[in-house]
Amino acid sequence: MIGDLHCHSKLSDGSTGLEDIVFYAKRAGLDVLALTDHDTMSGVSRAEILGKRYGITILPGVEISTFDPDTKRRVHILCYLPQKPDRLAGLLGRTLEARRRSGEQMIQNVTRFFPITPEHVLRYAAASNSIYKVHIMQALLDLGYDTAIYGPLYQQLFSDKGGSCLVGTVYPSLDEVLQTVKSARGIAVFAHPSVYRSMELVRRLAPSGLIDGIEVYHPRNTPEDQQELLKLCSDNHLIVTGGTDFHGSYASRRANPLGTCVTDQENLKKIFLRAKELEVTK
Repeated sequence: MIGDLHCHSKLSDGSTGLEDIVFYAKRAGLDVLALTDHDTMSGVSRAEILGKRYGITILPGVEISTFDPDTKRRVHILCYLPQKPDRLAGLLGRTLEARRRSGEQMIQNVTRFFPITPEHVLRYAAASNSIYKVHIMQALLDLGYDTAIYGPLYQQLFSDKGGSCLVGTVYPSLDEVLQTVKSARGIAVFAHPSVYRSMELVRRLAPSGLIDGIEVYHPRNTPEDQQELLKLCSDNHLIVTGGTDFHGSYASRRANPLGTCVTDQENLKKIFLRAKELEVTK
């Protein structure tokens, strides 16, 4: 039994619809798939129905956006199987609204330099719960201004290091996110520590009791970090997870088909066992 526990659909910033994701996850030989759209669980119920149709277990999840209070770098926390998902709603809703406002401002910024229209961008954002930079870039690609989502134009417009049209989004604090996941009786997993240079933070969190696991196997975790993360999990009795961070054609670095990085049977069992423990926690 293996599972890909990190996957994004059109409901956030992925290019692929739910039915195709679930169908092809089964075709890829996966037994378990976690839908972890950014700051929304709106696709989970539909995914579970599709999972029953195609014979694959859907693990309800969400990737929650926050930041490191010391470095101010972004941090993502994966929340799986929340027993009280309604307790996440307020926090997730605030982030989606903040991201939408930022997206609208970025659209306005881009239209000062390029002849795209907000309506064109919103064609791509229509299925999403918010507006993402990939939606703006897709409109620009349609008009021939670049040939790849994350090409030179993306860096010019949206780079964190001075992109000319970038508008930041205010995310909830890490403490609020972790406490809200705990309140929702969810399983908290620190996502891809290498991506935002978060190794020092995950070292501090590993023994804290605030996280249940670490996403060790991810396309952008370095081999050196993976070895350290495995030891952190072993030393602190944390769950070892793996996920592709699937975004379809909106992948940010290289092609990562479903099943590129997976969670093994032993750790899937630990996730389901932890969920049962949380069910009886008052």
